[in-house]
Amino acid sequence: MNTANVQIGDWLGVEPPATETDILRIVEGRLAPAVINRLIGLGLERAEVDAVIVPLRTLQHRRSRREKLTLEESDRVLRVIRTLSLAESVYGSRERALAWLRRPHPRLQDRTPLSYLKTDSGSRVIEGLLVQIDEGMFV
Repeated sequence: MNTANVQIGDWLGVEPPATETDILRIVEGRLAPAVINRLIGLGLERAEVDAVIVPLRTLQHRRSRREKLTLEESDRVLRVIRTLSLAESVYGSRERALAWLRRPHPRLQDRTPLSYLKTDSGSRVIEGLLVQIDEGMFV
């Protein structure tokens, strides 16, 4: 089992996923709204969660009805966690990883990497950029 999957399990408060299929099961099982508090505990701001994962009003609505996050919201949570884990690995600390995710980047048309995580396609762009940075191709 790789370190990122152990971290994902720890950050979500679930058994660490051993495979991509396990990660898919976590997403398809739909996460509880309490996972948002875990993201905030990792250093994300409420406004970032609101913009990238689920609007605060919607989150409050889900909590009041004791509903789980939707499939799409659960998928976005996993996207953010995977990207944060990769960025933390590349930059050596959560603080530096979050700073990078929040800083507009010239290769992203001066958008922040975090803003790309709303979609799967955007998260792939960010993962590719992090791999290139890790390999010393870009800063």
